Amino acid sequence: MSFMFKPLKYDDWTAVNTPDVKHIPTDGIRFTTESSMKELLCKIEDGMKNGKKRILIDGYVGADFPFVEKYLKENLHGKVRFIQMESLVKAQDKIDEMTKDCLPMNLDEDPVLLFGKLFHGGIEDLLDLGKVADFNQQDDGVVVVVGNGAASKVLRTPTSLIVFIDVIPKNTAVRAREGKFKNIGDQKARPFMMLMRRNYFVDFEVVIKLRRELVRENLIDVYMLDSDEAKMLMDGETMKSILTTLSAYPFRAKPVYLEGIWGGEFIRKIRNLPKDMSENIAWIFEFIPMEVSILVEVDKQKIDFPFSTFMQVSGEAILGQRTYRKFEGYFPIRFNYDDSYHSDGNMSIQVHPDEDFVIENYREFGRQDEAYYVIATGHKARTYVGFRKDADAREFMELAKQSEKDGRDIDYKKYINSVESRIGTQVMLPAGTVHSSGQNQFILELGSLTIGSYTYKVYDYNRRDKEGTLRPIHTVNAEKVLGFDRTEEWVKKHSVIDPILKREGKGFQEEVVGRNDLMYYETSRIEIQKKASVEDSNRNQFTVLTLVDGEEIIVRSKANPERSYRQKFLEIVVVPASIGDFVIENVGYQPCVVHKTYLKENYTRYKNHKEVAE
Repeated sequence: MSFMFKPLKYDDWTAVNTPDVKHIPTDGIRFTTESSMKELLCKIEDGMKNGKKRILIDGYVGADFPFVEKYLKENLHGKVRFIQMESLVKAQDKIDEMTKDCLPMNLDEDPVLLFGKLFHGGIEDLLDLGKVADFNQQDDGVVVVVGNGAASKVLRTPTSLIVFIDVIPKNTAVRAREGKFKNIGDQKARPFMMLMRRNYFVDFEVVIKLRRELVRENLIDVYMLDSDEAKMLMDGETMKSILTTLSAYPFRAKPVYLEGIWGGEFIRKIRNLPKDMSENIAWIFEFIPMEVSILVEVDKQKIDFPFSTFMQVSGEAILGQRTYRKFEGYFPIRFNYDDSYHSDGNMSIQVHPDEDFVIENYREFGRQDEAYYVIATGHKARTYVGFRKDADAREFMELAKQSEKDGRDIDYKKYINSVESRIGTQVMLPAGTVHSSGQNQFILELGSLTIGSYTYKVYDYNRRDKEGTLRPIHTVNAEKVLGFDRTEEWVKKHSVIDPILKREGKGFQEEVVGRNDLMYYETSRIEIQKKASVEDSNRNQFTVLTLVDGEEIIVRSKANPERSYRQKFLEIVVVPASIGDFVIENVGYQPCVVHKTYLKENYTRYKNHKEVAE
C-alpha cells in the first residue's frame, strides 16, 4: 500500500549487482525494445511451426499489453486470431460484488479509504468460466490470448506457449498515476487512490499467485521485462538461472524515493539526487521487499527484475528452509529510511495494529511492528515513543478525536514521551506503541511482514498535503489497538535498551541494541576499526547489513570470497542463507559501523498464527 503515496519517477542505477553469470548462455537476451519484439515474434512463429496453437501472453499488473498486441497483429502472418482477456473475465459489477468485502467503505475508521482485506482467491475466480468453456471448445487455428490471466490453468493446454511480461512495482505505480491501465474487469480506470487500493488487496494478489505458479512449474517460455526505457526479453530458463545465481551472493535492492509533507534533505545531499526531484523526500524504500526491484548486470547491461520475482525463484536459498516455510515465501522484514532532516516537522503521531486486529480486519499475515535506528541528527532532534508517566493517555486520545473533528491543536508533548535522538539509538516499536520520528533526523526504519501498510495516525498537527487537504486521521482504529500502559518506564525496559555486549575481537565489537519479546527480529551494531574485518554466520537464515557510518565495506562469503558486494554508506545488503559464514571487511579510511538485523534464534512467527508444518 505504500505506493499509494506516489513514488518519484526516478531510477537509481547505482544499486547494481554483478554476479558471475559466465556459465549462463546469455546470447539470447535482448536488451532493446526493437530487438525484444523481433525476438518475441520469432519465438511465436517457431512455436506455431512446432504445433503451438495457443499463445498466452500474461503479465504483471500494468504491463503494456496493448503495445505487444499491436506489434504482433501487424507482424504475425497466417491465420491468427487475437482474444483480449477482457472478453473472458466476469462483468465489472460481478467482480465488484465478489470483492466488496476486500474494499469496505467505512469512512469512520478509514477516512480516505487506504485499507482493505487481502483477496484470498486466485485469478480464475475473476474469470467468467462459462465464456472460458465456450472459448476452449473452439478449434480454428492459432489464437493469441492477451492480458492478465491468459496463462491461468483454465486456459493452458499442452499446445500453449506462455509469455510473461513482468513490471517492477515502481513502474506499475507510476503508470497507475498516469492512468495507463485499469483494474481487472473494469471498463475504465478508477482514480489513482481507488485503483491502487483495488490493486493492493485484489489484483496484485491474484497476479502474484499466478506468477508464482508459473515460476515453480517452469511454465514460462518467454520472459519479458517491461519498462519505459526498454522492453527486455529472454527465455524463462535464463531468467531463473540469473536469479538463482544471484541468490548465492550478497545483494542490494534498487531503492525507490517518495515525497512527503515532512520530508527532509539528508538523502538528497548524500546521494547527490537531481535537483528537479521533489523538494520533500520523506521516505526512501531502500528495501521494502514487495515494492522494490533487483538490478543485475549481464553482458554490461543492467536488467531490472521485480524483487518479488526473485523471491519466487530463489526464496528458499535467500531465507533458509525454515524461514521460507514459516513466512510462506515472503521476505519477513522491510527496511526504509525516514528523512526529516532540516524538514518542517515531525512525522505523525501514530500506532500500528497487532496480529489479532490485522488478521481479523485485513486477512494479513500478522502484526505490524516497527523499529527506528538513528543515523543522523540535527538540532534538538527527538524520537517520540510511549506516553509520559505523568500523562493521562486516554485524555490525549479524547483530545485527538476532538482535533480530528474541529482541527484544534494539541499540546502533544504534554502526553507523548520522547527520548533524545542520539546517533546509534535503537527504538523498538512493537504493535500498539504510540510513536513518531521527530523533526531534524535521518532514521533507518524496520518493519515486520505485512503486504499492506497499516498506520493509524492519531495526531498530525493539522497539516495539509500538497493539494491543501487535511491529512487523514484514524482515531477510531487507533483507540482499539493503542497500548495505553506503555509509558516511559516501559520504554526504558522494552523499547530503548542499553547496549548488550555480544562479542568482541581484534579490531571489532558487536553489541545488541534492539530486542523486544514481542518482535521476532533483533538488531545489533558492529563497530569495525580501519583495515579490520569480522567473521559472522547466518545460522541457516539470512542477515541484513546496513552501513550506518563509514565509507565502504566488502561483504563476502567466507567459503567463496569472490561472491561479494562492495557496500557504501547507507546501502543495505542482504546476506542470503545460502552463503552460510561470511566476512565483513572495512576497506574505508576510517572506522565504520554496521547495523545488523537478524531473526531471533528461537523465533515464533506470530503469537496466534498457525505455523506451517516443518
